[in-house]
Amino acid sequence: MGDLLEQGAAFLDDQRHRHMSRAVVYRRGAEEKEVQATIGRTEFEQADEAGLIHRVESRDFLIRAADLDLGAGPIQPRAGDQVREQVGSAGGQVLVYEVNAPGGAGGQPPWRFSDPYRRVMRVHTKFVGTEA
Repeated sequence: MGDLLEQGAAFLDDQRHRHMSRAVVYRRGAEEKEVQATIGRTEFEQADEAGLIHRVESRDFLIRAADLDLGAGPIQPRAGDQVREQVGSAGGQVLVYEVNAPGGAGGQPPWRFSDPYRRVMRVHTKFVGTEA
C-alpha cells in the first residue's frame, strides 16, 4: 500500500488543477509556454532601516513543476521571468507580472514548493504593466 497522504495530496492537486486554474503564459526571455495556474497571494512583512514594518503582497501563481518546461526539461522560476495573464475575452488586456523575490536581495526566494511532494510551485510576482 502506498503513502495515503501522498495519494490524497495528488487527488487534491488534480482537483485544484482541474477546477481552480486558468491559462497563463510563462515567459523567460524569448521562450514562453502556456501553463495552467491557480491564482493566490502571499503577504510578507519587512522592516526598513528605521524599524518600520512594511507589508508587501505578492500575486502568486501555483504551477505544476512538471508543466514548467520551456523545451529542455522542467525549469525553476527565477527573478525577471514573466507571467502573462489575459483578462476579458480573446484579444483583451494582458496583465504582466514579473517573478520577484519579496523583500529584494536577502529576502525570500522568488518561488517555493507549495506541497511536501514537490509537485506544485508557488511563484511570487509583482505587477509591472498591461498590454493591449
